[in-house]
Amino acid sequence: MRYAEAGYNLEIDLSSGNIEKVETDPELTRLYLGGLGTNAKILWDRVPPDVEPFSPDNLLIFSTGLLCGTPAVGANRTIVSTYSPQTLFMAFSMMGGFLAPELKYAGYDKVIFRGKSPKLVYLWINNDQVEIRDASHLQGKGAVETEKLIREELHDEDVQVASIGLAGENRVYMASIEHSRSSASRLGIGAVMGDKGLKAIAVRGTKDVNIARPAELIEFCHDILEYIPERDSNPVPGVMPILAGLGSPKEMLIHDEKWHTENFLWGNARTRIKDYWNKEVEEKWKETQESVRKRLISCYNCPMKCGAIISVPGLSTYMMKCFSKLTYTMAAYSDLDFGFKIAQRATEYGVDGFSTPQVMAFAIELHEAGILTDKDLEGIPSDNEGKFYWLLDRIVRREGIGDVLADGVYWAARQIGKGAEEYDHNTIKKHEQLPIKLSMLNPIYFLMWATGEKVNITQIEGNFPQAPFPTREEREEFVKDWVQVPSERLKEIFLNWELRGENSFPYYPPVDAVCEIVDWQETMHYIDDALGMCAGLSSFPLKPPYHIHNFPTLISAATGIEFDKDELWKIAKRNRTLVRAINVRRGLRRNDDQPPENHWKKRFPELETQLLDEYYRLKGFNENGVPTKESLHELAMDYVGEDLEKRGIYNHEQSEKNS
Repeated sequence: MRYAEAGYNLEIDLSSGNIEKVETDPELTRLYLGGLGTNAKILWDRVPPDVEPFSPDNLLIFSTGLLCGTPAVGANRTIVSTYSPQTLFMAFSMMGGFLAPELKYAGYDKVIFRGKSPKLVYLWINNDQVEIRDASHLQGKGAVETEKLIREELHDEDVQVASIGLAGENRVYMASIEHSRSSASRLGIGAVMGDKGLKAIAVRGTKDVNIARPAELIEFCHDILEYIPERDSNPVPGVMPILAGLGSPKEMLIHDEKWHTENFLWGNARTRIKDYWNKEVEEKWKETQESVRKRLISCYNCPMKCGAIISVPGLSTYMMKCFSKLTYTMAAYSDLDFGFKIAQRATEYGVDGFSTPQVMAFAIELHEAGILTDKDLEGIPSDNEGKFYWLLDRIVRREGIGDVLADGVYWAARQIGKGAEEYDHNTIKKHEQLPIKLSMLNPIYFLMWATGEKVNITQIEGNFPQAPFPTREEREEFVKDWVQVPSERLKEIFLNWELRGENSFPYYPPVDAVCEIVDWQETMHYIDDALGMCAGLSSFPLKPPYHIHNFPTLISAATGIEFDKDELWKIAKRNRTLVRAINVRRGLRRNDDQPPENHWKKRFPELETQLLDEYYRLKGFNENGVPTKESLHELAMDYVGEDLEKRGIYNHEQSEKNS
């Protein structure tokens, strides 16, 4: 009997219409857990490195995490994986909601799509009944509207739907996959879904998920449920509101946006609005937010209520999550009312709420600089907010200049030319980052930003405080109950970390300690993404309920497979290394692990070189960021080393070094 997992994947060939239920290998669970780990193994095994993102041979994988559908609180993430049309590397994006548990209850761990449908379709999974259905009547419909129409068509309000809007249908590189109260937004996975002719996936499941040791698991979950309100009612003092408590950033609960307005760079990540935030602005934003927020909501089996149902007068109801309320507002130098209104349209279109506002602000900036002419933007309204609505409409339809902008800042800048490349100052690996620009390089963030395969800082950062606390007394108070820290060394590093003086940025923490901190934070995210655990209860906040010391107990009780902390850390390293190897096979090297030149006002090139060198050493990569044969052998990944050697990657690395 398989515990915690269904033991079956659905294989869907959209070209032929073939549907197959395939039993999975339980050994892969021991090696990779599930979710992102096994997604990466499938992509490695089945998609050659020369396959283009919009090729029929590219796969699109919807995966549950190993613990989805179990009583584990917050285990509800769907991990969607493919190859990104924007970066050309592996793309993986997580969404909450109810889809993954529903898929597990239907009897499947993953749905793997290949090929392309000759017409627009959606997949209907009802336990053992699986159908590819015509979706021509849904063409051009919004993502939220599509969910509603499919539920009506199936006469079941409990059906869980993930869908694309017009942006996905038109292969916009920032296209998202929207699902109820969450979305898989980053790296253009919605564009791949649209390219395959897949409008939506709808799931209804009523089967059981078997648990190895139910009583032990339930007792563990009770402890978690007792810890969450205790921790949440005692916020960490002195840190920004979104880190003080637990959960995915509760943007619709928080009113104090002082940190975001002072530290985010508005427009195309270039201009900080000084002294913007004051009591008057705070009260106005609070009034706007309270007027549109109908109620706070949670994902499956979670008490956190990080999202919200939004109802703007004159517009259809939609779900707000994470930072979308701010990103459009900031890009347009506007107010919160505008942010809510345009976010509603963007959600229906199905676009990423981080990349899209920056692409639009990029276009405005190019127009102001004379690089885009009035002819390029013919018909654009004169008012500021109207410009952004106009650009959004054209991007998702790929009309006129929108066809160029739909490929994102990196590709658009190089197609436009005439110096537009100089305005591409916030992309890493060709992907737009959060619009944050610090005055002086932060070594920990440099490494996370530079090396992260997710190409998204919010899915890398986490458990270690972002900045030192002002006094030794505050630091000592913080570490008193810091049971989550993996080693006493990192606890001492934090205790000695100062705002000013010898033990302050950029040369403290020491290079090796910086790498250990980043390794810890990455490790927690890769565990979460294999388990389907929400980062808001594990890898993202300070002092979360789930951590490296208690995860083994949870996983073992659910699966019956005995893991200790060291083995779990090794699995996370294996998963992270496999993702790196996939991208190395597609051309990723050290020169790709670099933030834009002006990402920080003050850079330290020698320190950055040392950081990358030490990080690669710790991860088992060579000086060019390629996993070594020795480290791959230690991770039981000789198959990767043999493939890289067969392709001549190691020989090429050596010849480059010699030359």
